Amino acid sequence: MSNNLEKQVKFLLEVDKMKNILRQTLKISDRSREDDAEHSWHFALMAFVLSEYASEGVDINRVIKMALVHDLVEIYAGDTYAYDIESNKSKAEREKASADKLFSILPEEQGREIRDLWEEFDAEQTPDACFAAAIDRLQPMLNNYYTDGQSWKSHKVASASVYKRMEPIRRASEELWRFAASLVDDAVKKEWLIDNGKEL
Repeated sequence: MSNNLEKQVKFLLEVDKMKNILRQTLKISDRSREDDAEHSWHFALMAFVLSEYASEGVDINRVIKMALVHDLVEIYAGDTYAYDIESNKSKAEREKASADKLFSILPEEQGREIRDLWEEFDAEQTPDACFAAAIDRLQPMLNNYYTDGQSWKSHKVASASVYKRMEPIRRASEELWRFAASLVDDAVKKEWLIDNGKEL
């Protein structure tokens, strides 16, 4: 086995741990907790299927790559629930340390490429990253809505917090934003979300 292949296989075996990182989002099919690998796959597929709603100039292949790598750092950093204010304070530091450890397993050039994609996604500055962030937010929102808001209800999530979390969708796609906002409004009517308006 070449040195590069040995490193790549080691990395691929390590990222299998994503299948053990449970999220707060529930699966629609059986309402069990979704894991990071399931979320990343669903995000990638949604980006492909919904690509027509991306702004001009978005490279869907790069968006799909971002989907596949965006949560790899949670192997060591753990999943941070979007609406957990306290845990989010240390998220960036934990994830950076995880990135340093994980991406260094790969051959240097490949590790840099994947880390660059991860950092670009996290910064949400490029058209590709903006659309990726929008789909990353939409995926758990669909699951939350189509499990009758169970996760929102159990964590006592308020509508303004969801609107703030969905901001990347508004910036990336007018049509997807109208759809997302309609789900939030309906969830408020059904009392799955605490109604505290649209702004924090």
